[in-house]
Amino acid sequence: MERNLIGRRIKALREERGLSQDQLAHMFGFKDRQIVSAIEIGARRVKAEELVAAAENLGVPLEFFTDPFRLHGEGRFSWRQTAVAVEELKEQERHAGKWLAAFRALAPRVGHEIPFMRRKLNLARRSSYEEATEAGERFATEFKLGESPATRLRDVMEKQLGILVLMVDFAEGVSGASCSLRELDAVLIARREVAGRRHFDLAHELFHLLTWDAMPPEHVEESLDTGGSRVEQLANNFAGALLMPESSVDREAEWLRLDDDMLVSRLNSAADRLSVTSSALRWRLAALGRLKPGRAKAIPESALRNNGHPVSHDMLPDLFSDPFIDVMGRAIDQGLVSVRRMAGLLNMTIEELEDLFAEHGAAHSLGL
Repeated sequence: MERNLIGRRIKALREERGLSQDQLAHMFGFKDRQIVSAIEIGARRVKAEELVAAAENLGVPLEFFTDPFRLHGEGRFSWRQTAVAVEELKEQERHAGKWLAAFRALAPRVGHEIPFMRRKLNLARRSSYEEATEAGERFATEFKLGESPATRLRDVMEKQLGILVLMVDFAEGVSGASCSLRELDAVLIARREVAGRRHFDLAHELFHLLTWDAMPPEHVEESLDTGGSRVEQLANNFAGALLMPESSVDREAEWLRLDDDMLVSRLNSAADRLSVTSSALRWRLAALGRLKPGRAKAIPESALRNNGHPVSHDMLPDLFSDPFIDVMGRAIDQGLVSVRRMAGLLNMTIEELEDLFAEHGAAHSLGL
């Protein structure tokens, strides 16, 4: 077990309960707060009898401190949502925490390396929107994302940046989340959103992970492509430029010369080509000066819905991801966790878990 896991959880629970280190020291009969401080930073190990006392005094089960398949006081989440109740978000975070904690604990044990170093963007709150836009354009260029960056972004995030990307079934109103851990960066995306929405959320959350230390995002944010706090607007500018580079949006049309009907048609066709939403594309064009803001705003939403198609033709991505399922499968193969425990971690029946592994081509991991 990671050395300071218990200390970090004691600290998180102490802060959650509003207790000082002096108060906690008194609860455990320590002579001063320095012992509590040493435990919390990992400089002193917790004795077995002290851990039992901690569980009793703080009113939590013993496994709260020792279970590696949970996050508490370790992961920093930022949720992208619309009108979701606080309790519902807490439930979503609890489930997401189990998935990320399981990956964090099992990946090194089955030979899946988590990057030691992380990429960062040299941006801060004082950075201009133009600088965030330039960063998005440069990211697309330097990682060779091509004419349609959205189609390659996830692959680059997983394979070159070492970010865990999970496609999940969130509660209605939750479109995505990012999570920064000491050992792992992760993005979770609602897989039932349209593809263009998924891609924008993925690029938006990537910005947060690349700038987390300089400007940590709010725990809860509204799902807006425009507006919001300064940090959210910077993230939107970055995402828009990454997914819709200037050279790509200018490939098909001289936008200012198009009449209204042709403008809508070209918006929808270009959005399909770029795998973004037509609505996001129009605001990118406005930012580039290719459309007047008033004209962009006047385009009816109904004309852009599903990029002009009667119904969405998006294919539903597989649940979670291939790297995630590979780690979980190898963990079962090596006897690190039982099939039943794994099903519980993923909130599934054993039969549903079997289907999931089969969808990812990993049925052998369950002995099927």
